[in-house]
Amino acid sequence: MGWCVRRWGLFCVPRAHFDILGRVRIRRVFSVLACLAVGWGQGAVHDGSFEGYPAVVLANAKLEVTITTKGSTLASVTLVDDAEKLSPLWNPIRMAREMGRPAKFDGGAGLFVCVDGFGPPSEEERAAGLPGHGEAHTETFAVHPEPQVSGSAVTLRATLPLVQENFARTFRLVDGENVVLVESELENLLAFDRPVNWAEHATIGSPFLEPGVTVVDFSGVRSQTRPYTSVKNGDVERRLASGKDFAWPLAPGLDGKEVNLRGTPEHPHFLDHATTLLDPGREFEWVTAINAKKGTMIGYVFRRVDYPWLQYWGYYPASEKMSRGMEFGTQPYDVPRREAIGTGKMFDTATYRWLPAKGKIRTRFLVFYTRIPEGFTKVDEVRMESGGIVISDQAAGEQVRLATVERLE
Repeated sequence: MGWCVRRWGLFCVPRAHFDILGRVRIRRVFSVLACLAVGWGQGAVHDGSFEGYPAVVLANAKLEVTITTKGSTLASVTLVDDAEKLSPLWNPIRMAREMGRPAKFDGGAGLFVCVDGFGPPSEEERAAGLPGHGEAHTETFAVHPEPQVSGSAVTLRATLPLVQENFARTFRLVDGENVVLVESELENLLAFDRPVNWAEHATIGSPFLEPGVTVVDFSGVRSQTRPYTSVKNGDVERRLASGKDFAWPLAPGLDGKEVNLRGTPEHPHFLDHATTLLDPGREFEWVTAINAKKGTMIGYVFRRVDYPWLQYWGYYPASEKMSRGMEFGTQPYDVPRREAIGTGKMFDTATYRWLPAKGKIRTRFLVFYTRIPEGFTKVDEVRMESGGIVISDQAAGEQVRLATVERLE
């Protein structure tokens, strides 16, 4: 063999083809390769793994992004120049291993999609085999590299047999950018309109999630604490009052004092849970998490028409193997579909979305991971500008500007 690109067996050219009559053929091969990926070593799609599970990796000079074939889950994102190779995303398998506990990967890690369903199934759905948080994160997806002039892209596709839907997820990483575009499409295989439940289960974890250090900000104010009946929940206890409206980030505590939910508890042994209606006056919403000690920030920008709600939950055990959800979706809480659809509206906003008969709905959002300047400790605004994203800390008088050719319109 003269050379061979192994990934998905796309091309394999014998030396015998390197003759005068084969020059046209070879030029065509090189042309197709150039369209499929620029620099298959550094800035392209290649085989990878996440905790021993099959994955694909997109990389450029700034980021390395790992996507598992199970669930099309964005399981890890790291800065190329970070010697520690720290991903801010939640890794439940690593945490379980470090605590000497067994763990099985069901697609739930980092940023995974909950569709069609966000929350536990009903008794009847469970008997029919439907898992919690929908079917997509449990399916194994077929991987298809996408043409990308500058950078790399991949589409993952699966049929969801229990809910009779097709789901596709495309990830794009442009050369020189700290931004990943995620495009999704959900197709109804049935001949009637149906309400759907869809959330992006964006979750950060330790050690990026650090007691007294890591903070979360987003574009919403009108909030409610999750109703509950029991204060104790395993090795943690609730510290927020049940089912109370409040203005983010100051939530009512069980002790009568306000709890600032931006921060991470300094002495963890808590479970927090709340939801926020994202700003109705915005076209694009955002959520960010900062670890100023490590000097890094992860964030998401998305269309409000796709995801009007953000559910926050914080699991803060004394072991400090912590996780914090920043989950944007079509409903306020992760609850069974009957409850989400039966609620109809909360804060005058729908708690589900319609999928037309034999139709499709699509979403687009951006993920960014970047370093921040010293003194940058709070995000007051994230806005889309021509050619990029601008993230502002007004008190520090600092801005982080990230170039991106991708748009959300």
